[in-house]
Amino acid sequence: MQKNTNTYKITTGIVPEKQHFVGTPTTLNKEAICVFAATGFFLDQDTYYNEQKVLKPACHYEIDSDSNTVISETPYFKWHHTPKERPFEQVVEEFSELFESILKEQLTGKNVILPLSGGLDSRTQAVGLNHLGIAAYAYSYAFENGHDETKYGKAIAKQCHFPFEALEVPKGYLWNCIDDLANLTQCYSEFTHSRQMAFIDRYPDMGSVFSLGHWGDVLFDDMGVADDLSLEGQVDILLKKIVKKGGLELAQSLWQSWDLNGAFEIYLKQRIFKLLSSINITNSANAQIRAFKSLYWAPRWTSINLRVFDAVNAMTLPYYDNRMCAFICNVPERYLAGRQIQIAYIKKRMPEVAKLTWQAQRPFNLYTYKKNKTPWNLPFRILNKTQRILNLKPFIQRNWELQFLGEANSKALENRLFQQEEFRGLINPDIVKQYYDLFKDEDSVYYSHSISMLLTLSVFSTNSLKRL
Repeated sequence: MQKNTNTYKITTGIVPEKQHFVGTPTTLNKEAICVFAATGFFLDQDTYYNEQKVLKPACHYEIDSDSNTVISETPYFKWHHTPKERPFEQVVEEFSELFESILKEQLTGKNVILPLSGGLDSRTQAVGLNHLGIAAYAYSYAFENGHDETKYGKAIAKQCHFPFEALEVPKGYLWNCIDDLANLTQCYSEFTHSRQMAFIDRYPDMGSVFSLGHWGDVLFDDMGVADDLSLEGQVDILLKKIVKKGGLELAQSLWQSWDLNGAFEIYLKQRIFKLLSSINITNSANAQIRAFKSLYWAPRWTSINLRVFDAVNAMTLPYYDNRMCAFICNVPERYLAGRQIQIAYIKKRMPEVAKLTWQAQRPFNLYTYKKNKTPWNLPFRILNKTQRILNLKPFIQRNWELQFLGEANSKALENRLFQQEEFRGLINPDIVKQYYDLFKDEDSVYYSHSISMLLTLSVFSTNSLKRL
């Protein structure tokens, strides 16, 4: 960011790491809040307010510092699909050179912190760092009485000779830090996904810079559709991907209670259609959906929770790098399908890491994962189900279960939902009670998103509406 006397300049990333706001908040944008309730993120440039917008990705901006308004906006990149035909092995080599040069630029000489999971993105980072001779302090999370994800990270760290720490997400941690988390995210994301907040005081002792693997799973995979899928078909797929369980019903309830024009579902579908049409990648539906997610999902959902990392240490994101986005646009779609490039890279650089279990395909690894189907996976499925049946404690699979279930959690949640004056002025208490009853008495899994969104809007109301 370069500042002058009365103006300053901002260049946003192709996948921005943070939101930049312009405009002065005055009146609530209730249509945008309904979209937020349905999907968990604000769409395009929307904010809580009609008068305030978020700057677009991949643009050079000049901003009037006195009025906080845009003077000029110049795009410098547009997502496209221009595949350059070459052998798969050459694509893997190009990725290797690019990925490792980015890691080297970002992390040489730094005290690196590497969150490790059982997936491919952070595993690819670990392999790259090991190949470059860059040490890292690694850690993984596990839920209390849940599947132990830390064993995958521990095994990867051991092969790479990285020190490793296993962290257990404690029950009810959210209520001790929810207001601090709200200050970091400005309530632009629901709170139950930010499990890293439970360890915010631990990170400074681990190192000085995070290497985060966000968005690799989107860039280096297909979207699971035929490349000739129509625009209307792509809209339907995106709606299924972004609208959460219980989210549509909550958004419709808010839309009707606020007496907004038309029908919410039609409004959302029209907006998705318009945004998708403007991308205009006509030769690959997979590339167009990937571009949509990178333009509108990554910066408005994935990037929001990066603020927790950014609050305590510097952070780097190799998959967010502009060069990585440009690279993806020139890769034939058939090479992106099924995470092939990352798998080939790991096999090439560290075969011993490729032999470790891939969590999403357990108990198989990067050499055997195609056998994760009947009959080869039957013994594991039977054993896994038996162990869960014999476990007398409820098996925790989702972060919200640690924060919403149980007597103490219920008491804290009910206080936020039913005892906040500003929230009662924003949302009809009857709607809140309706969805809380559905969550408690009908289907907690289906309505957990609705409750999480109502909690987020309650904290937003308490922290922000009184200032207007």
